[in-house]
Parts: sequence; C-alpha cells; structure tokens
Amino acid sequence: MRHPAMDQGSFAPLSAKGALAFADIVGAALAEDAAGTDITSVATIDPTARARAQIVSRANAVIAGLPIAGLTFREVDATTAFDELTEDGRLVAAGPIARVSGSARSLLAAERVALNFLGHLSGIASLTQRYVELVRDLPVRICDTRKTTPGLRALERYAVRAGGGYNHRFDLSDAVLIKDNHLAASGSVTQAIARARAATPGGTIVEVECESVRQVAEAVAGAADATLLDNMDLADLRAAVELARGKALLEASGGVTLGNVRAIALTGVDIISVGALTHSAPAADVALDFVLAAE
Repeated sequence: MRHPAMDQGSFAPLSAKGALAFADIVGAALAEDAAGTDITSVATIDPTARARAQIVSRANAVIAGLPIAGLTFREVDATTAFDELTEDGRLVAAGPIARVSGSARSLLAAERVALNFLGHLSGIASLTQRYVELVRDLPVRICDTRKTTPGLRALERYAVRAGGGYNHRFDLSDAVLIKDNHLAASGSVTQAIARARAATPGGTIVEVECESVRQVAEAVAGAADATLLDNMDLADLRAAVELARGKALLEASGGVTLGNVRAIALTGVDIISVGALTHSAPAADVALDFVLAAE
C-alpha cells in the first residue's frame, strides 16, 4: 500500500448523480436552517410565483460544490431546474457560474444552504490552488490533513482535489501514523514501528512523525515507509531529506504558509501537508441574484 497522497488519480468533478451520496448531509443542513418553514417568503411571496436566478462569483475563484448546490435546490423542490455554467475544478472570473429556476419560495428556502456549501468548498479549492501554483514546477505534492469540519470531511477533501491538491489518509483506519503521543506511550520509535508491523496486515503503510533528525534516522533504521517531519526548520528538513531519500517518503508538516511553502518544497520533500487548506480557507464570495420572474 502506498501513501494515500501518492496513490490518487486526476480530479473528476462530481456528477449530479454522484452528488446524491451527500443527500443526508444536505438534508441535515436544510433541516438546521428550517428550510421548510421560511416564514418571510410565505408572508411576502405568492405561492404560485416563479423566478429565475443566477449564482454568481463576486471574484476570481476555483469552483467546487456546484453539484452540491444543485442537489440542495432539488432537495427543497424536485421541480427546480439547475444548470451549471462551469464545472468544479475550474478557475473562473467574477460572473455567473450557474442558473436556477423554479418556485420563488423554493429558491429562497434553499439559497443560504446552497451558497454555504458552494462558498466554503470553493474557498478551499481556491486556497489549495494558490499553494499548488507556488510549487507546480517542483516534484512535490500539496496535501490536506484530518483537520476538517466534522461531518464535511469527504466534501472538503473533494474541494482540495478540485484545487489541484491531494488527500492524506481519510480516517484512522487508512494507514498507521505514529505521532508524538503514540511514541510517549509506546516507548520509542523502534518499538512503535515493530508493534505497528505486528498488529496490521501486510502492506499497511507505517508513517512516523519525527521532531528531530535523530528520530528520522531511527524511523529509517526501523524501516518506516514514511516520515512526517514536524515543524522542522529548513536546515533540518534538508538533513532529513539527505538521510532518508530513497528509503522513506518524506512529508513536511507544521507551520506551512503561502510565504514559506516554496522554500520547504525546495528542500526535496515528497509531500507538504497543510491543515490550513480545510480549517482556515476563507469562503469564496458567491451570491444568488434573481434576474426575472419565470414564465
């Protein structure tokens, strides 16, 4: 088994059918917003009124989540028509990215939840692309972490891929990642690796978080598949690469920013994991604008 971030194909946008896998998440979000009890629309809009609207991006953005937005509108009202004007993974200029038409009340009931998904996911995709572009000419992969919003991990990681990034292990069952607290409880890097090998099926990747070059040496001697170089400065990263290249995959993590990601990549690591992709990405500025009453 290879490291999850090294074993992924190219990005494929969700289809409308594929988006149905997230119907429970969308339904929970609509219930949270009481989409079926929009007292403002009921009070102000005739129940037979129909409308056309467009979803617009107010600024340049990498789009992610259009099929989820479409699903949101259809979950409120199955007769709603939703047409994508671009597709997930595309960098767009400010302007329309989708059209939607149907019951005016239904459009307004679904609006906020649809935009919340679309803005959040497009924000992740846009930030990811900024990181990716800074190191595109180098043999390194920008990767996410498990620092995701509870319940939204699959969608947030989809958005990372839409921005050109890669995914780390999806959950605790995907691979062994021995971290500082595991080491404190098990005694040493060598012991932890040996126990992991004995307790997991053959082919399970074993990665060790290392805070020093000395720990990297111990991890390599113990035949770890990968080392996570935690918050190391550039000098230590270079030393770790010199020591472990060709023997274990090298992942740099901790304190990665747009300002230092290229310098980190130039040390020769294979993967750079960035928690900020999912936990700190600003939402893209998207909006729903009614354009006219439907015929």
